[in-house]
Amino acid sequence: MKSEARVVVIGGGVVGCSVLYHLTKAGWKDVVLIERDQLTSGSTWHAAGGFHTLNGDPNVAKLQGYTIGLYDELERISGQSCGLHRTGGLLLADTPERMEWLKMAHGRARYLGLETELLTPKEAKKLLPLIEERYFVGAMLDAADGNLDPSGTTHAYAKSARIGGAEIYLQTRVTALERRAGGTWKVITDKGTIHAEHVVNCGGLWAREIGRMVGLELPVLAMEHMYLVTDEMPEVVEFNRAHGHELPHAIDFKAEIYMRQERSGMLLGTYEKACVPWQPRQTPWDFGNELLPPDLERIAPSLELGYRHFPAMERAGIKRVVNGPFTFSPDGNPLVGPVQGLPGYWCACAVMAGFSQGGGVGLALSQWMVNGDPGFDVWAMDVARYGEWATRGYTNAKVRENYARRFSIRFPNEELPAARPQQTTALYDLMLAQGAVMGDSWGLEAPLWFAPRGVEARDVVSFHRSNDFAHVKAECHGVRNAVGATEIANFAKYEFEGAGAEGYLSRLMTNRMPREGRLVLTPMLNEGGKLIGDFTIAKAAADRFLVWGSSQAQIYHMRWFEQHLPGDGSVRVRRLGLGLVGLSIAGPRSRELLAHLTDADVSDGALRFLDHRSLDVANTPALINRVTYTGDLGYEIWVAPEYLRRLYLAIADAGRDFGLVHFGMRALLSLRLEKNFPTWYRELRPIYGPFEAALERFVDLSKSDFIGREAALREKESGGKLRRVTFVVDATDADVVGDEPIWHDGKVIGWVTSGGYGHYVERSLAQGYVPRSLAGDTGPGAFEIEILGERRAATIAPEPLFDPQGRRMRG
Repeated sequence: MKSEARVVVIGGGVVGCSVLYHLTKAGWKDVVLIERDQLTSGSTWHAAGGFHTLNGDPNVAKLQGYTIGLYDELERISGQSCGLHRTGGLLLADTPERMEWLKMAHGRARYLGLETELLTPKEAKKLLPLIEERYFVGAMLDAADGNLDPSGTTHAYAKSARIGGAEIYLQTRVTALERRAGGTWKVITDKGTIHAEHVVNCGGLWAREIGRMVGLELPVLAMEHMYLVTDEMPEVVEFNRAHGHELPHAIDFKAEIYMRQERSGMLLGTYEKACVPWQPRQTPWDFGNELLPPDLERIAPSLELGYRHFPAMERAGIKRVVNGPFTFSPDGNPLVGPVQGLPGYWCACAVMAGFSQGGGVGLALSQWMVNGDPGFDVWAMDVARYGEWATRGYTNAKVRENYARRFSIRFPNEELPAARPQQTTALYDLMLAQGAVMGDSWGLEAPLWFAPRGVEARDVVSFHRSNDFAHVKAECHGVRNAVGATEIANFAKYEFEGAGAEGYLSRLMTNRMPREGRLVLTPMLNEGGKLIGDFTIAKAAADRFLVWGSSQAQIYHMRWFEQHLPGDGSVRVRRLGLGLVGLSIAGPRSRELLAHLTDADVSDGALRFLDHRSLDVANTPALINRVTYTGDLGYEIWVAPEYLRRLYLAIADAGRDFGLVHFGMRALLSLRLEKNFPTWYRELRPIYGPFEAALERFVDLSKSDFIGREAALREKESGGKLRRVTFVVDATDADVVGDEPIWHDGKVIGWVTSGGYGHYVERSLAQGYVPRSLAGDTGPGAFEIEILGERRAATIAPEPLFDPQGRRMRG
């Protein structure tokens, strides 16, 4: 065994072998893989082997499409068959709501370049005669779906990696990982030690244990998963004889089953409600090529429905039942990328759909390691999307919820209940008493909207405008006409201190740093000039800055901040989390309300737009930022958590004289749409540049140096390929939610990033990206946006519909 390597990949399943292959493909030859047993030992060997492109996140779906297209390349390089069966797949909808979901998925597929088709039940039955069509209202055909040989595919990755120069050590267990003084790693095994620059955790069922070797508790849990294989079925034999090809895959959302042809029979798997975690605390190292005892009683409800929907299945004998463990993250997507605070330690685990996602995971991670960037928008898979609140107990509850909902619709206004409330502020009970419907914001309970007295505080989930519509409208009008208050504890907060803090932040951010007592708004770019953050920065003192950003990206951004810290100790960064909480008041009467709560001068001359001050508010020591996301006159009031309750009660009491309304996140997002304000992860993602995103006023190219400056300069000179625009949409009872295709002259030319209803301007609004050459086409109905399968006329709004000159927020 080698004593040194550039990269050690731990785990010889399909994901580990994919990472190894892609590293060699990217040009790194000095790479090794260590497997405690044989390749595929763990989850890979007993996988059902299906692959598909469908995913709730279009960027993950794109990588799944890459994975499926990779298999022909692997066979050519390795000479090893992957056992490919490209049969296509049917997704079967039993209700109008599920059919609407398929229409949305079909719309996403248009701009992803995926081949899908909507079908009637009769058309679906022609492709899959086993269907009892009266139980379904429609279907979608995905041409890319199929299945393969898990063992053959894994060995194809491994052989291709060896051809590229990699080495693989089997029957070798990693027993410890130690950080060396220079930041590299000692990978200690039962066969010797390897000194490595990088370690990749592809541990699969043992990913937690590999994480614990470095003090990391990853949010990953294995679940028992069952599928059965039937004896030969005459219906299958006859179809193959008559058509000369295999039956397509099928997913039956109602029965929570998937099925495909296996030889002359069928394979049927379930994601049952009565799901069971496997080894929730510790995976035994001696677990090998073993299966778990089957429990057909547990999946009986799914089988009963499946037999009703596919009657021939009930007549088929069962050849074997496979029950084996697979790993899941709380939201079902993989955990990929570098780990904050552990340079050189990478994750590629919780890849539940390894034969759909393994190739894309390997590609993204290898490019990340070699080039410093994954080359794709992989936020939905980034290990940094979870914080310390994702404990083992939380993970257990959320994974079980996700597993049981694997084939359930997630409505755009649906909040899932498992493991909640996980984090709350001191206002939680007061919010509930005010009728708040709460949502989960990066593990923290945050008000979404407020039900008036006598109205039930709950969401009716739907793809259409729902029961919150009138109440969110009232909140928006309350803010625009008087004053509203909303909790903002879920913002990310950071503190930067030290003699080098200003220069450091100036190098990270595109905008100039503010003078003391002032704020700036600024994007942050990666080296390629793409957007990786959007912040408000206050200069609190000569060598102290406070920074606010998106809550979901806290670990993501801390990882970036730490990677770029100078080595001389001149800068210290701290994530404040819930150590700083607050409220925002906004609306034309917000200044009057603030003046009532403090003896300080808060007139426009004394507290200007984008000012930052320390004031006593309602007898509490507070930090005031004169800025709000509503685009109206307003203030953020930040306090230590012990003062939050007093501050809120004082605002609520005094606010009665000023027409105060409580408003939640849905009203806030509606108000920001009226101002064309973008938001992180939707409009601002690492696939867009700042000029494409219409953020040019926050990019100061006269600064001599900031990360991504040269790329930003090139983008400005070329104009970029895309432009973020706001549309007014001719919608009826359903608004965009994001990821809908944008049409122009009968072609899909762009996609929606976010949208909804602008309650004050009374227009359905959408933000999205279109080719720069079309962004000036502001004619009425020049575009169409596909909503639930219908193309609705859309018109670009060249300026914000509310207060286009910005007089309200500056006045």
